[in-house]
Amino acid sequence: MLGGAIALAMANAAAAQDASTGDETCTALTNLALDGGHVSSARVVPASSDGPYGALPAYCEVRAHARPAISVEVRLPMPEAEPAWNGQLYQTGCGGFCGILGRADAGGGFINAMGPGLARGYATATSDSGHHGLSVLDASWAQENPQAERDWGWRSVSETNRVAGVLIDAFYGNAADTSLFQGCSTGGRMAMRAALKDPTMFDGIIAGAPAMDYPGLVGTKMAYLVQANDAGDGTRHLGADDAALIGEAVLAQCDAVDGTEDNAVGDPASCTPDLTALACEAGSDEACLTEAEIAALDIWREGPRNAAGEQLYPGGVPVGSEAFWPLWMTGAEEGATPLVELFAANFLAHMAFPEDPGVGYDPRSFDVEADPARMAAAAATYNGDDPDIAAFHEAGGRMIVWHGWADPLVTPQKTVDWYDAVGSTIGEDARSEAVSLHMIPGLDHCGIQAGPAGVTQADLDPLSALEAWLETGTPPESLSAGQ
Repeated sequence: MLGGAIALAMANAAAAQDASTGDETCTALTNLALDGGHVSSARVVPASSDGPYGALPAYCEVRAHARPAISVEVRLPMPEAEPAWNGQLYQTGCGGFCGILGRADAGGGFINAMGPGLARGYATATSDSGHHGLSVLDASWAQENPQAERDWGWRSVSETNRVAGVLIDAFYGNAADTSLFQGCSTGGRMAMRAALKDPTMFDGIIAGAPAMDYPGLVGTKMAYLVQANDAGDGTRHLGADDAALIGEAVLAQCDAVDGTEDNAVGDPASCTPDLTALACEAGSDEACLTEAEIAALDIWREGPRNAAGEQLYPGGVPVGSEAFWPLWMTGAEEGATPLVELFAANFLAHMAFPEDPGVGYDPRSFDVEADPARMAAAAATYNGDDPDIAAFHEAGGRMIVWHGWADPLVTPQKTVDWYDAVGSTIGEDARSEAVSLHMIPGLDHCGIQAGPAGVTQADLDPLSALEAWLETGTPPESLSAGQ
């Protein structure tokens, strides 16, 4: 018995020594010299079991800066942690105009969040994309600041990857075997841009609802939608009540078109609802749509066109997305500003043009004839919609792209068109080896809100699907959680 007790005590002492050594290795990273940057802090965060991601291992949290202004956070599972480091890196993007380091991990979802990777033993990394913002709707940091625009556009992804690689090697003594990237919305744009800018950076990529063409989407299309809904007297034609009325009629006519009644439209292009029964009649006190509201809705469905009738951005606001309009499109209550208007105003004021008009710019002043061409330089800095991903395919890269058919913010037709263009550009066989596309009925932008179908990001598990694809070589048939 005494011998056993002595052995147990020695084992505990050894474990304590190992833990102490690990702690010291972590905190010593504070003094690590980085090319083009520096480490600002390094500390051990204890294991936890009650957070939004369940059990997380103890990890070394490192904060660093890549010059001139990119803030980076890297989380390294401690050597004695359970699960231990799996030898891989899981890097994430950020949403909107970013600017808040690690914001996504406070929400409990997987989009743009490090938590799901850390829970599986990945070393994880993210950044603020190169600036501090008051919110993800704030783009004032970009005013007359082309370096910050480049950082947000593409450089923050590669610099975060570089810094994470240095810290992983310093902490574990070897590099990561595999590097993955996951992002949604702006994070999805980052993912696609990374595949183009440095095709060997990531072995696997998850790009959700990718806002791959910011000038086309947030500039031209969102400004066009704002203008279409402007009643000219400080009010909007379509409000939250109208969204509910239209949504109910749409589901009644379009839900079962795909053969399944599930409170979702299987493919918006498969159904053109007839809403004439909703038109207001003289003397009626029933909920209805005025001529002006129907005209605004028709423009929303069609999407932006110039005077010559040319489509300026593919697809309009999709049929079946109405349940999500109060947040994004109409405002949840009378007088509330919808997010589509805030995104358009901030982007056009500070990020879109060679000379920034600045605070006070109103998207209602956007000139659909002249202004799209003025955003060419911005497109070159930000966009990830080039379908020529041949180099990524040749490097053995694998990319899961997912998008909700009911996304009214980053409307889904652009993603479908990009996928078709990839097949035309590199060949359908190469595309099937490199890209797995998943269009999900009833899903809001990034799965943020639960609509009539009840599906959200919680129902998806693209990380498991990507892991299986890299292991077996077989693209995933589904992203459903639990499969």
